[in-house]
Amino acid sequence: MNDKNWKEEYKGMKPLNKKQIQLLDEGAKSLSQSWFIQAMYIDWKKIKGYKTPEPPNCQSSFKEFESRINQSTINKPEDESD
Repeated sequence: MNDKNWKEEYKGMKPLNKKQIQLLDEGAKSLSQSWFIQAMYIDWKKIKGYKTPEPPNCQSSFKEFESRINQSTINKPEDESD
């Protein structure tokens, strides 16, 4: 994905108001402005047809965890009490 010039490309894709153009040119100066730019970036990606890949499923159950722990534990020495 070549997104270095996404801002210039986005300006030509759809009509934008002065505030949007100013944000794209000058950048965000607050958190809410950065959210607005991010929304425009996501819109640009949607128009271009880019899809974010699904993150890998890293979940496991406690039963799986417990079985891995039991398999990896070292045999403890038996009590040496007489």
